[in-house]
Amino acid sequence: MVLGADASFLNPDKLLLLVVLVATCACIIASMVLARAGRVPKIRRIAGLEAVEEAVGRATEMGRPILFVPGIQDMDNPMTVAGITVLSRVAGTAAQYDATLDVPVSRSLVMQAARESVQAAALQAGQPDWFDPERVRYITDEQFGYAAYAAGAMARDKPAACFYMGCFFAESLILAENGNAVGAIQIAGTAETAQLPFFVASCDYTLIGEEFFAASAYLSGAPDQLGTLRGQDIAKALIALVLVGGVVMATVKVFTPKSDRAPTAEMAP
Repeated sequence: MVLGADASFLNPDKLLLLVVLVATCACIIASMVLARAGRVPKIRRIAGLEAVEEAVGRATEMGRPILFVPGIQDMDNPMTVAGITVLSRVAGTAAQYDATLDVPVSRSLVMQAARESVQAAALQAGQPDWFDPERVRYITDEQFGYAAYAAGAMARDKPAACFYMGCFFAESLILAENGNAVGAIQIAGTAETAQLPFFVASCDYTLIGEEFFAASAYLSGAPDQLGTLRGQDIAKALIALVLVGGVVMATVKVFTPKSDRAPTAEMAP
């Protein structure tokens, strides 16, 4: 196809988006380079992630299992990926303490990813024999069928610690209330704003939005991930400043009195 003389590879309407994209990438790359050079940023303490060892230790002392629910969505959902990252930390700590970890899932791909994550965590903890693939099992894709199984498992096994990390919908309060009824310490994390009030009301600790997605960098401490996190924060701050500046300029323009127009020939006497 031959392009005409007026054809252009640059859409002027998308120029602002290009500038934002380039600025964000520049912030992330610069932060990663600084982190690799030793200027690793510090992340504020996230209570929900710090409480992982406490929850696992409590379950070990009581001789009761740990329940981990990675949401009800598939691996194409970023919240599910973030939940699997937290699962790796929980599994590693459980392997060190020789605690029982149950991970019922509602998607087959999530089951495979969770099994690999738990197995890798057990190997890293030096406890390869601790891993039992049957503890990470597929239940059903049906939302409330899965919630019913999880609620029944809580009533039967009475876990001492429950983790809800991923994408949740109407089943969030069902899970959290049943965990609260059996006296479990509960830690939740999601970016679904409609479900956050239920987790906040029913759980001991809740990772809210960005805290949940920052869990990977927080737990690993890898310079690249920490640098990426700082670069994203810098880009967000710059975008916020641009938005505030635009609002101020638009407000000033509205309230600035307009100069009187010169009379035209038709208006002249």
